[in-house]
Amino acid sequence: MLPWSSPLAGRVEHDVVNSELLRDNPLGDPHERPVYVYLPPGYDDSGRRYPVVYVIQGYTGHVGMWFNRMPFRRPFPELADDVFAAGDTPPAIVVYVDAWTALGGSQYLDSPATGRYHSYLCDEVVPWVDARYRTLADRAHRAIAGKSSGGYGAMITPMLRPDLFGALATHAGDALFDVCYSPDFPRVARTLRDTYEGDFQKFFADRAERVHGTKDSDMDLIEIYGYAAAYSGNEDGTVSLPFDDTGALVPDVWARWLRRDPVRMAAQEEYAQALRSMKAIWIDAGRGDEYFLDFGATAFHRAISTEGVPDDRVRFELFDGRHGAIEYRYPLSLKWLCDRIAE
Repeated sequence: MLPWSSPLAGRVEHDVVNSELLRDNPLGDPHERPVYVYLPPGYDDSGRRYPVVYVIQGYTGHVGMWFNRMPFRRPFPELADDVFAAGDTPPAIVVYVDAWTALGGSQYLDSPATGRYHSYLCDEVVPWVDARYRTLADRAHRAIAGKSSGGYGAMITPMLRPDLFGALATHAGDALFDVCYSPDFPRVARTLRDTYEGDFQKFFADRAERVHGTKDSDMDLIEIYGYAAAYSGNEDGTVSLPFDDTGALVPDVWARWLRRDPVRMAAQEEYAQALRSMKAIWIDAGRGDEYFLDFGATAFHRAISTEGVPDDRVRFELFDGRHGAIEYRYPLSLKWLCDRIAE
C-alpha cells in the first residue's frame, strides 16, 4: 500500500458548478462550487450511458477532503475505482458534491440561515451532470450515498425528491434526534454560560480572532449551531436554538428539528411512499458509534420496515466500529447500489 496517490483505472474530472441558487446566500459562502466527477474505465471508449451515484460528505467535510490520505488507509475515490476496475460491478459515474458552509455544513437542506443547499443539489448539480455526461438520466439509475451528515442527506433527499433518486446508502447517518442530538444540549449550554456569557455571538467573535480548534469546545459549539441553522433557521436569517440556558428543550424549536428527523419522516405516508418506491436502501453504522447513530440506523431500518419497504430492497448491518475511519464501508455500499441501479 503506497503512502501516496495510486493511479486510477478510471479518471476524475474537476469542475465548477456556478450556482444561481447559492448566489448571495446568507453566510456569504461561494456560489461557485467545485464538483468532482469520476468516470469509470471504458467511459471514453464507448457511447454507452451510465447510472450515477452522488456522494455527499459529513459535517465539516468539503469536496477536496475526499483525497485526504491517512496512514495505512486509502481514500474513498481510490477504493471506489477498485470497485469498477475489478470488472464484476456494473460501471457507474460517481459525483462528489460540495455543500460546505462557513458553519461547517448545510445538512443538505434549504434554510434561510444558510442557503438553498437541497435545491442546489437537486435542481442544479443533477441537471449539470446529466447535461455534460452520458448518464442514464432517470431516478431508477440514480443513487445518493453519504456518511454522518452526508448519511442524513442521503436519507432525506430521496424522501423529499423521489422523482430524482431511486436508491440510497446511509453510513451512520444522523437519525433518531432524541438520542443523537439532545444529550449534547446541556453540555453546550454550560460551555456557553461559562465561557461566552450564554451568547453564541460572543463565541463567533472570539473564534474570528484565532484559529478554529484552538479551544476544545470549538467543535461542539459550531456543530450544534450549524445544525440549528439548518433545522431551525428563521426567515430573517437568525437561528433559533432548540434548548434554553439550562440545556432544557425549547418545545416549539425542537419540534422543528424533529420534523426533519429521518425516523419520523419515514413514518409519514408521503415519505413512506417515496421509500417504498426505492430500488435499494443500504443502512449501516458501527456498534460503538460515539453519537449513538447505531441506534439511529436501527430506528430508521425499523421505520421503513414498518412502512412496508420490501426486505429484499434493504441491506441493514451493524458492524464492529465507531463513527470515524469507516471509509472501507463505502465501496461495499457502492457495489451493492450499482448492482441494483444498473438494471
